[in-house]
This record gives sequence, C-alpha cells and structure tokens, in this order.
Amino acid sequence: MAQSNGTRAAVTGLVVIVVVVALIASGVGFFRWITTLWVQPPSAPVVRCEALVNGTTADLTQEQARNASIIAGIAAQRGLAPRAVSIALTTAFQESGIRNLDYGDLDSLGMFQQRPSQGWGTAQQVMDPYYSTGKFFDVMVTVDGWQSADIGAIAQSVQRSGFPDAYDQHVPQARVLASALSGQTPAAWSCVVRNPSSPDPDQLLQALTQAYGSAIQTESTPATEDQPASITVTASTDTNAWSVGAFAQSWASQTGVSAVLVGQFSWQASPTVLSGWIGTEESTQSSTTVKITF
Repeated sequence: MAQSNGTRAAVTGLVVIVVVVALIASGVGFFRWITTLWVQPPSAPVVRCEALVNGTTADLTQEQARNASIIAGIAAQRGLAPRAVSIALTTAFQESGIRNLDYGDLDSLGMFQQRPSQGWGTAQQVMDPYYSTGKFFDVMVTVDGWQSADIGAIAQSVQRSGFPDAYDQHVPQARVLASALSGQTPAAWSCVVRNPSSPDPDQLLQALTQAYGSAIQTESTPATEDQPASITVTASTDTNAWSVGAFAQSWASQTGVSAVLVGQFSWQASPTVLSGWIGTEESTQSSTTVKITF
C-alpha cells in the first residue's frame, strides 16, 4: 500500500533529524554539511594568472591577463616606464574591470570606456584594445607630472570621470601587476593553463608584434615531426624580455603555449597549479632572448 503524504513527510523529517544528529556527533556540523552539499561547486583548477611581487599577490582572469599584457606591451613599445602601466591598469580596473566591454554609460566602450562622441575614435577603434591603450597613453603623457604625481589623480586627468576618487582603490593591485607584466620584477608572473586551445603560433606572433612593435624582433619556427612550433623573440632590454615572457603566459590558454624560456629561466604550463620559474644551466640563451614553445 502506498504511503500517505503525512507518513512520507514524517519519514523524511526523521531521516533529516538522524543525519543532523550524526553530523553533530561526528563534529562536522549541520551548516558545514549544507554548505558542502549545495553551495560549494565541484573542485576544479582555477583558471587565472597571478603576480607575486615582494610578497604581495594580485590575480587576474585569463581574459583580464590578456588585456593587461597588451597594456604592458604598448608601454614597452613606446618606451614608457612601468609607472605608465600602473596608471593604465588602475584606470582599466575602475572603468571595465580590465575587460573589453561592448557597452557602457552613454556611448562609452572598451577597456577604458572611451566615448566616440568625445573624440576618442570610432566605436570600432575604441573596441580595439591596442588602439584604446595607445589613445590612453597619448593623453596620459600630456598630463603634467604623470611620472610622479598621484596615480589616481593622473587617471582622473585623463578620464575626467564623475567619480574622481574611485581610481584610488585599484592603485595597490595595479602596481603589483604592472611590476610583473612590465618585467620590472623578473619571474613574477604565472598562469594556470587549463584546457588550452590548439597551438596557434600565428595568433601569438601577431599579438606580440602589434603590442611590442620595434621593441622586439621575432622569428617563427614551424612544427616538425621531431619538435613543436616555437617563436624566438629578441627584446631590446632584459626588462622587455621578461615582459614578453609574461605576455606569452597570459596568452597560453588562448594560443596553446606550453613553455616559455627567458634567458636561462624556464616556465612550464600546468593545468592545475601556478608554475614557478626554474633556472636551467643547460640554456645558453641571452638574457634578452625569449623562446616560446607550443
């Protein structure tokens, strides 16, 4: 005979009580059980990148990391100090979360929420992160004292936001990221590379060339039966070499990068952990040379 609704409810209630009592008795606790069962998602590798500078960390998603690496690359191309990267990242954090948004207040678009109606360029142009970064730097370098004045104030001078004090909250994180991505602090950047795309050296080569311009020279080696495809980059300075290494890591998930060698230090992509840089005596590379393997 089928149980009545009342009987089923009583049985269900009794089961819950028994479970709760058992959990309490075992020291687990009801709240923790509920959290584990219904709130926490299945464990999985976190897809992210991290800067570690003087014991301080700053994290970005892969999307943010690619955009941030473009900012660092354009700064290197123009010979701008890492401080310029800090200012641009501070601004992009506040305006878009370092994402290339196709929407915004009024006609604002892109990483820096630049408005075509205010002379920043066409909608298509400001949606191009290379272009929008370049336009940001065009205005930034005209601000008196940008090399030493308050970073939030410089960002406000460029953007003329209705919330001038909002930039300040992002300055500490932006500084850490800028130091790692610009190469000012060597071996300070790493990314988890979960489910990487198929190797696409051409995409990375195009991105590197567009970002760094004449600050680097590149040579591409296609894959053979005996070895994978690779890109060799000769940078103008050691600092730019480390910046290129961070750029390659930031694009690893998108382009299938498996390893990066900067001078005598190597990094191997991992799907589960933030791999560190390891010195390798076998390498005879110059400190301004970067080898990117797919």
